[in-house]
Amino acid sequence: MSAAELFSLRGRRALVTGSGQGIGLTLARGLAVAGAEVVLNDVDPARLAQAVARLNDEGFTATGRAFDVTDAAAIAAGLADFTAASGPGIDILINNAGIHRRAPLESMPLESWQAVIDVNLTSAFLVSRAVVPGMLQRGCGKIINICSLNAEISRPTIANYAASKGGLKMLTRAMAVEWGGRNIQANGISPGYMRTDMTGTLTVDPEFDRYIRARTPAGRWGEPRELIGAAVFLSARASDFMNGQILFVDGGLLSAL
Repeated sequence: MSAAELFSLRGRRALVTGSGQGIGLTLARGLAVAGAEVVLNDVDPARLAQAVARLNDEGFTATGRAFDVTDAAAIAAGLADFTAASGPGIDILINNAGIHRRAPLESMPLESWQAVIDVNLTSAFLVSRAVVPGMLQRGCGKIINICSLNAEISRPTIANYAASKGGLKMLTRAMAVEWGGRNIQANGISPGYMRTDMTGTLTVDPEFDRYIRARTPAGRWGEPRELIGAAVFLSARASDFMNGQILFVDGGLLSAL
C-alpha cells in the first residue's frame, strides 16, 4: 500500500461535533482535503449552515446536522439516517465539542461545573454510543476525542475543564478496550495552547501571553491547522494498529519544566 493510500480518506464519511467554527471546522476541512465526506455539527443552525456553505463553496462534500450534543434524543434524531441499520453510516467520529467556564474552584457554581462536564465529557459518550453500533456492524471505525494538555496538568480556575478532559482521556482508553477487538480504534488528540475563539481573551493578555511563550519550547501559541496532521493520521488506515493513545500537539510544553 502506498503512502498516499495509507493516509487517504476517500470514500469515508466523518462526523465532527462542534464544527460550526474554530478547531472543529478546521479539522473538518482537513479531513475533507484528505478525501472524506464531512458531516458538520453545531448547536447553532445559522452558524452551522454558514460553515457547511463555506466548505461546499471550496469544493468539498459537506452536510450539516444541528443538535445539542448533550441531548441523547436530539442526537438520535439528528443522526437517524446515519445510525439506521440500512443507513450509510459514519466511518470516522471526532468528538470535538467543548466549552469553558472559568472560576475559582472554591466558588465555582454547580451550573458551571456541570455544563463543562456535560459538553466536554458526557457528549462524547452520548454521540459515540449513537454512532458506534454502525461501526460495529460494518466491522471498522475510527473515533478521535479532542482532549487537552489539561488532562495532565492544570492551573487555577479551570478545575471543571481539567476534570472533563481527564475523564475524556480515560473514556478514550475505555473505548479502545471495549471495541478494539472489533476493529474500532479510539484515540485522542491533546492540543496545547492554541489561538482559538475560546482562548481569545488569553492570547491578548500580555502577562499570560508571555507566560505561555516562555513555558512552551516552541516559543509560541499553536494554530488550529497544526492539529490536522494528527487528525488525518488517526482517521486513516495508517493508524490501524494504534489504539487508546493520546497524541499531544503542544509545542513541547509537557516536556519542559
